[in-house]
Amino acid sequence: MILIVAVSTSIGLCKLRNLQELDIKVNGFWGPLPSCFCDMTSLHALDVQHNNFSGVIPSSLFYNLKSLEYIDLSRNAFEGSLSLASLANTSKLEVFHLLNNHNHLEVNTEKPTWFPSFQLKVFGLSNCVLNKDANGIIPSFLKEQHDLRYVQLSHSGMTGYFPNWLLDNNLHLKRLTLKGNNLSGAFNLSSNLNLYGMEWFDVSANIIDGEIPSLIGSILPYLWYFNLSKNLLEGRIPSSISNMKQLNGLDLSYNRFTGEIPKPLAKNCTELVLLKLSRNYLQGEMLPRGSTLTSLNFLYLDNNGFTGNISPSILNSSLQVLDISNNFLYGALPNWIGDIEDLEMLVLSSNLLRGPLPLSFCNLSQLVFLDLSSNNLGPNLPSCVDVTSMSFLHLTNDRLAGHFPQFLYGASSIVTLDLRHNALSGEIPNWIGSLGNLKVLLLQGNNLEGSIPWNLCLLKNINILDLSNNNLFRQIPSCLEDLAFGNDGSRLESYEGHILQLMSGMDLSQNNLTGFIPPEVGHLSELRALNLSHNHLTGPIPETFSSLKNVESLDLSYNNLIGLIPPQLTELNFLSNFRVAHNNLSGRTPDRKSQFGTFSEASYEGNPLLCGPPLTSCNDSNHKWGTPPSFNHTREDDSWREAFLWSFAGSYVVAFLGVVLFLYLNSYYQCVLFKLRPISKYFFYGKKNETAKNL
Repeated sequence: MILIVAVSTSIGLCKLRNLQELDIKVNGFWGPLPSCFCDMTSLHALDVQHNNFSGVIPSSLFYNLKSLEYIDLSRNAFEGSLSLASLANTSKLEVFHLLNNHNHLEVNTEKPTWFPSFQLKVFGLSNCVLNKDANGIIPSFLKEQHDLRYVQLSHSGMTGYFPNWLLDNNLHLKRLTLKGNNLSGAFNLSSNLNLYGMEWFDVSANIIDGEIPSLIGSILPYLWYFNLSKNLLEGRIPSSISNMKQLNGLDLSYNRFTGEIPKPLAKNCTELVLLKLSRNYLQGEMLPRGSTLTSLNFLYLDNNGFTGNISPSILNSSLQVLDISNNFLYGALPNWIGDIEDLEMLVLSSNLLRGPLPLSFCNLSQLVFLDLSSNNLGPNLPSCVDVTSMSFLHLTNDRLAGHFPQFLYGASSIVTLDLRHNALSGEIPNWIGSLGNLKVLLLQGNNLEGSIPWNLCLLKNINILDLSNNNLFRQIPSCLEDLAFGNDGSRLESYEGHILQLMSGMDLSQNNLTGFIPPEVGHLSELRALNLSHNHLTGPIPETFSSLKNVESLDLSYNNLIGLIPPQLTELNFLSNFRVAHNNLSGRTPDRKSQFGTFSEASYEGNPLLCGPPLTSCNDSNHKWGTPPSFNHTREDDSWREAFLWSFAGSYVVAFLGVVLFLYLNSYYQCVLFKLRPISKYFFYGKKNETAKNL
């Protein structure tokens, strides 16, 4: 009797004691596993994946169900502890899956001592705490398994040397995933080992060291995906990888590889779709001459030591993503760059490239992410640059001059715009308000002048606004209170499901702004950082600033502010950086309670009429009440100012842009490139042979 349930309750299941297969996956069940499952002693298959089951997995479930061949408990919310010794008597077991359980479950495979009576074909265990009381060792029962086809042991805190014995014992292994653990040692694979069935090999994010075996391509000739990223591997990339004629994805990033990209690899691996060699010590040409990577869609060579011009060999590919940032590439962008019409992401930042950009650049109409920062591409960009599809544009430190780029007019899809540290002049155009999707606007360190346009207040989705170090003057617009700064519920989700709140901040420092600080600025309750320092602002500090409940950095120094520091500011419980130095403030400093108990004299200095801790006592006869104020409005950065900028730009901007870049890179190639074929019901009853062929 077979039952596939597509209902939202488990009422009635307990009466079906003679079931052989129970499949209730993806149904939204919640709470503990029904205890009656333990009575279904005829069950051959139990599949409860993709629900919200929680609580402890009862050991009696496996003790009683001795006929089980297939178990899948993945993607639930189980907790407590589970001993796999309870599986000892399930002699027919072939498939065991317990994946992505949110790290609330402890799994023990060592105590009590037991010996398996089964031979598994599939074993998957991830996102748990494995063998906590045994220093996270690799499950020893696997040494008794000799017919494994699929092994996934990811993000479980495993320690010890890489299990070379697992490969020696299972010559029919197809997929091995051990990523995100603490495995160490080297790959000591025998040169006469033949794993012709292996398609997937992922040992990324461990601490494996040494070199890749020189004959790896002969040992694993039919690999489809090979990922050794985020380890401590060194030496040269073996040329024998060129024997992997079916290789679709190769990721060796974040290691210590040296030398050049092997010419045989670039010539013979014609099925490669993803090549990721980021953050190594590779040198020479970015791609060897004669490369024939005709299927290549994603190429990441960033953060290496490549030199020379941008290789014309990439024209033989079908690139959608090209990242060659942080190298030593030089020369002008070639005219043929516009022939890569499917390019969606182009990152050339931090090289030695020079302008001007060729007019053919305007043919790149599919670009979503463009980063040309820290090159010498100025003073102008072609007015025909196509930003129709563009969401992320980074042109910082490119020696751009002239007025605000006109080609951005109507760029309605732009989310982040970074034009920092150039020589742009003139006013911020009124049409800036038409960029309705803009979340990050960075214009620091230019020669922009005029007033802050009121149309800037139309950017309802803005989270980070940096107009610092320009020549802006007149008053701060009160309509800035209309900006969201994180109050629109904007969130980012990574491909693993973690939710990250967008950082928010506004920096108008180092300009020539005058007038009172609009009280409306205090209504921006979601701001994490506010910097109005080094201007000519007058009047009092608005009492509404006590409503900036989330602010962490507040800098009002080097202005002409007068009056008391509002005592209500002590209610700002997240404030870690506070600066009102070098103004004309008077009266007592705020009570030294909560966060204000941590601020030093540097936060208040340069206000002769201000007294109280940590300054001189208000009763101190040495306090110079009658001394005329001495204003120092120098634009030289002091140590606190530098710390604030690091906090604002380094923490907030880099964190946000890093998240955006991380999400874009990972989610994009994982969704497009690696749409894994389902492994459910692997070697399961009547579908055994068919599934085996598909794998």
